[in-house]
Amino acid sequence: MSESFLSNKRIKLFADGADRGSMLELARRPEIDGLTTNPTLMRKAGVGDYRAFARDVLAEIRSKPISFEVVADEFAAMGRQAREIAGWGTNVYVKIPITTTRAESSSALIHELSHEGVKLNVTGVLTLDQVRAAAQSLRGGAPAVISVFAGRIADTGRNPIPIMQAALEICHAVEPRIELLWASPRELLNVVEAEQMGCDIITVLPEILAKLPMLGMDLGALSLETVRMFHRDAAAAGYLL
Repeated sequence: MSESFLSNKRIKLFADGADRGSMLELARRPEIDGLTTNPTLMRKAGVGDYRAFARDVLAEIRSKPISFEVVADEFAAMGRQAREIAGWGTNVYVKIPITTTRAESSSALIHELSHEGVKLNVTGVLTLDQVRAAAQSLRGGAPAVISVFAGRIADTGRNPIPIMQAALEICHAVEPRIELLWASPRELLNVVEAEQMGCDIITVLPEILAKLPMLGMDLGALSLETVRMFHRDAAAAGYLL
């Protein structure tokens, strides 16, 4: 089923990460439609020089969209960084957080940059009020993405699907060129859920991509594989009772 899903999918799969080798390998895969990263992933990957890392990656990845995030927390500096990042490549989307760390709305900056022609990925979005504010700011501007962190919504015990469905309706009603991105998926099922609800994009970490061959797998066969795994590991550990 994985081959059928990949050949017929409507949703775009964006690889999420900051390991250079993995990013370049994934960018070559036809089922990967774009890439995203963020400062947290870059720090975990040991990236020291943000600008050098991004330019190095963009020297190899020139056609598929890729998002890089501003790191400032003041609007003037965020705007300066956004314009620089946008200049790194025509395939670059600039990530702008929906608020500052002081909960100040980024709507005015989002509107300004979008209407200058900067392609944006509005990030850190979790509420429908934030979706509405971002969508209105992007209306009539450059192509853009709104990233709603469905996985983080689920972490609070809430079902993210109704929120994502409402967010999709808002985005497409306000500006057809806005794409809704399902961010922070927690399991392969989220890819199926996002596809079924008509979401435009979903980010996928390598560990979720590795599970794609399991799509539609026979549960009886998976049960047998699980039993064999337990038996194999018990034998390898030398357990005796």
